[in-house]
Amino acid sequence: MSLAEKIERLYHQQTTDYGQEFFDAFKELKQGLNSGEIRAAEPAPGELTGWKVNAWVKMGILLGFRVGMLEDMSASGDRGAFTSYDRNTDSLKDMDSESCVRDAPGGSSIRDGSYLGKGVVCMPPIFVNVGAYVDDGVMMDSRALVGSCAQVGKRVHVGAASTIGGVLEPVGALPVIVEDGVLIGGNCGLYEGVMVKQGAVLAAGTILTGSTPVYDVVRGEVYRRAGDSPLVIPRDAIVVPGSRAVTSGPGKEWNISINTPVIVKYRDSKTDSSIRLEDLLR
Repeated sequence: MSLAEKIERLYHQQTTDYGQEFFDAFKELKQGLNSGEIRAAEPAPGELTGWKVNAWVKMGILLGFRVGMLEDMSASGDRGAFTSYDRNTDSLKDMDSESCVRDAPGGSSIRDGSYLGKGVVCMPPIFVNVGAYVDDGVMMDSRALVGSCAQVGKRVHVGAASTIGGVLEPVGALPVIVEDGVLIGGNCGLYEGVMVKQGAVLAAGTILTGSTPVYDVVRGEVYRRAGDSPLVIPRDAIVVPGSRAVTSGPGKEWNISINTPVIVKYRDSKTDSSIRLEDLLR
């Protein structure tokens, strides 16, 4: 029986008597997530979005929450002491110099069962949750958050105080996906399975959700989530915070506008030159 089949079977069992096989399955899952060999979602060229979700991985993470017991996980070391109470199936990720991750001191939390690639830079405090996949060369500024099962591609910049939301349930839902070379400005928010395609740039303060319409003034299109398909930001799009007027009812009478992201241009040589400047920070 494969690990996926084992986890699906255990996940659907209606029991509170958790034997060793539950803990062994979850441990094996975390080892695969830590190494990057197992992912909650992965590139799939044959799919409409170019990605597919591995629902059994989310089942395994939820299974770990179910079987764990609340425990004092406080610790102390060279970087000081901290107090923590969590389920004993969850802990902080063990890293060393061989991981080639730059994790500056200052209170960051990287959960066990997440993957950080070579050359990732973590400027404290940042938080990376279980199931997340952060590929090579990503830079995360202070107070950045990468949620459960989020997929972040190579050489992405996650600006200060920006959130890449987690999507654990429903288990079949595509998580938030940020492809290679994306620049996310400060105080941005990506939620509800949004997909940002390769090379896009999100200006500071841009908020994207599954229910957010995005107006492309360059191509004259409006992008929305359709059924089970996520909201997709096109490749190389430059997205800024904008607003649109309420056109009916009291909102129109009161001259109310609603925040909405706007694509104002697509990347060009000037944009590429600006982005290259951040190489000095890595």
